[in-house]
Amino acid sequence: METVESAIPQSDSRFGWSYDYVALTLLTAIASVAALLFYYHRDAILLYGDAVAHINIARRVFDSRTPGFFQLGTVWLPLPHALDVPFITNDWLWRSGIGASIPSMLAYVVGTLGVFRLVRGLASRTAAWIAALMYALNPNPLYMQATAMTEALYLACFVWTAVYFSEFARQAKDDPLQARRSLERCALVLAAAMLVRYDAWFLAAVVAIGVIGVFWRQKDAAVALRRGVINFLVLTALVPGLWLAYNHAAYGNALEFANGPYSARAIQERTRTATMPSYPGEGSPRTAALYMLKVSRLNLAEGRTEYLLLTAAFIAFLSALYFARKFLPWTLLWTPLLFYTICLAWGSVPIYQPEWWPFSYYNVRYGLQLLPAVAVFVALGYELLSKLVSPRIVAAAAAIIVVASYASLWMRAPICLREAVANGKQRMQFDRQLAEEFQKFPASAALMMDCGAHPGAVQMAGIPFRRVLRESNPPYWEIALTQPARSADFVVAFTGDDVSRAVRLFPENLAPVATVGTPPGPRAVVYRSTPR
Repeated sequence: METVESAIPQSDSRFGWSYDYVALTLLTAIASVAALLFYYHRDAILLYGDAVAHINIARRVFDSRTPGFFQLGTVWLPLPHALDVPFITNDWLWRSGIGASIPSMLAYVVGTLGVFRLVRGLASRTAAWIAALMYALNPNPLYMQATAMTEALYLACFVWTAVYFSEFARQAKDDPLQARRSLERCALVLAAAMLVRYDAWFLAAVVAIGVIGVFWRQKDAAVALRRGVINFLVLTALVPGLWLAYNHAAYGNALEFANGPYSARAIQERTRTATMPSYPGEGSPRTAALYMLKVSRLNLAEGRTEYLLLTAAFIAFLSALYFARKFLPWTLLWTPLLFYTICLAWGSVPIYQPEWWPFSYYNVRYGLQLLPAVAVFVALGYELLSKLVSPRIVAAAAAIIVVASYASLWMRAPICLREAVANGKQRMQFDRQLAEEFQKFPASAALMMDCGAHPGAVQMAGIPFRRVLRESNPPYWEIALTQPARSADFVVAFTGDDVSRAVRLFPENLAPVATVGTPPGPRAVVYRSTPR
């Protein structure tokens, strides 16, 4: 073990680090912009319904009948929406969706730099480049970073949490003051991650255990480290506390995000049917783990190459545990496997993928969460093997495996894109048709509509939300449901929603002027308020 560890270079000169960072930043920026242009011109950046929802949650913070902080809503954590706000104040950037892609694109670049720094801290420059390129050039994150989805932002925070935790563990013995700074940076990045996705709440518990373990072993440096440990624990506890307080203030229920009508559990209960009362993995951690591993592989490769990268990464992980335990902090990168296994088994979070029952697409993008682990440990595999075999031969073999795996994704189209097309193409067509009807309205017309399912129609039509009375405008919304004709010039009712029930109960002075969509797809009836 000592021989392997001592043979690994610890760092480069500052010039070397700067050169690598600049080159990697330029490369990933070009890839990011190219991917955005490619998918934008194919109408693909708004295919995910969640992406459209993220954009319009951010928009309503400043463009609403009731603008303000509480327009951030619940269930989804607020940081992605807060970051989107400056970029979507411009109407074109809002309507096109590009404004909300910008934070994702920046996060993609930052995440790649984090992967490089994590590996370079303990391994060679070549290994760091292998890991960074594996992370950056995978077709699935390239697509996701062109959208308003939260994957790119969370992965960046996740990777940098691992970077600072790894540096803290490495510095704790010899440089406790620098270790404390690294730990405080880790806390800040982790706190940001906790405001992006709930994955980070689980991650925070794991990191806290690791921090306490490192602190416990470094008795000689305990005094110097104590303040950093306390700051870490306080900050990571404060973030969920603030979110609970926000939910209590806004909804009267601190756990609104977990048990409210829009929570994952409530949505899953509404989707149960007699023919499908459950989903694969529910109540079964073994099946849940198999599904998570399957979608993780499908985000890395498909067909004959499906198993190569994940298997290579896992072998390198086991080898590191046995031969070079200094890499133990990198184990943190495997926590998504445990987290999503728990979520699938007991958290009402299903995953469907096209090769196993029920042979459809739902949440396949969760497989991206293991990409940092695979990239880092494949690079570590190169590092360990290059001490036994010619580095050129090992690098060539790694390049062949990675190129073959990623080529298989391009040949079939990235699975995250296929998920978006399968679930979003019909919705986009419907939203576009509805937007065409909206564009016939007078420029000053007021609109009443539940925007929970189809905010994209308003977005495509370019109608400011301050002209739209919607479900996020209490108490005016509740009043409007008792007198829809008096509340807006046009009323849009979707089959089965609150507005359709209001129109049925209070039809006076409402005249239908357009119908969009046909069953079994979504259907909307547009009413005009007639003179009283």
